[in-house]
Amino acid sequence: MSNKLLQNVIIKGTKQGLTLHLDDSCSFQMLMQELDAKLSANIRTQENSPLIKVRVHTGNRYVDEKQEAELKELILKKKIFQIEEIKSNVITLEEAKRMKEESEMTSVCAIIRSGQVIEVPGDLLLIGDVNPGGQVSAGGSIFVLGTLKGIAHAGKHGKLEAVVTASVLKPSLLKIGDIINPTPENFMQEAHEMECAYVEDGQIIIDKLQVLKRKRPHLHKFEGGF
Repeated sequence: MSNKLLQNVIIKGTKQGLTLHLDDSCSFQMLMQELDAKLSANIRTQENSPLIKVRVHTGNRYVDEKQEAELKELILKKKIFQIEEIKSNVITLEEAKRMKEESEMTSVCAIIRSGQVIEVPGDLLLIGDVNPGGQVSAGGSIFVLGTLKGIAHAGKHGKLEAVVTASVLKPSLLKIGDIINPTPENFMQEAHEMECAYVEDGQIIIDKLQVLKRKRPHLHKFEGGF
């Protein structure tokens, strides 16, 4: 086995477990052979020890679904590892398109009536009201310049840093990521200024809009018009 081959897989220990750095210039078959050999030769553990968490970095190598499944099978067959993530610097065109869509804001000027649904991949700016029975859903944050009395679901793909704001925030159901706040009593009863909802410590917090400058400082980096 050449010195070059021996460097195709670099195993680094961290406080969280192991990180496997995989070379992106050799063949996938050669990579798998060396990974198998190094995991078998260098990893020792006692019986009943907790599983070792593993993060895999493939560099500039794109790993398709079949190859990812082979990687997982090889690592898990050692029976002492738990895979945390398999990360690559390369993404597909479809993934890049989805990421671009989720980073964009969609502007809608309308009244969302009962039974109507507005759904966007990124942030939503709604100029109008969401009536009871209406629903707005976004991959990112939801900004309503009007009254929100229907259903709002921000961060629908699990983006917990998303927020919901409205001139009047009285939703029948509010959801951010997978966290639900279904209780109307939690919202301010006689508010005379814009309000917001955000996730903190696993709960949806309702507060004045001004707190977002501190809670979500990245929102103040938006530039340009809508």
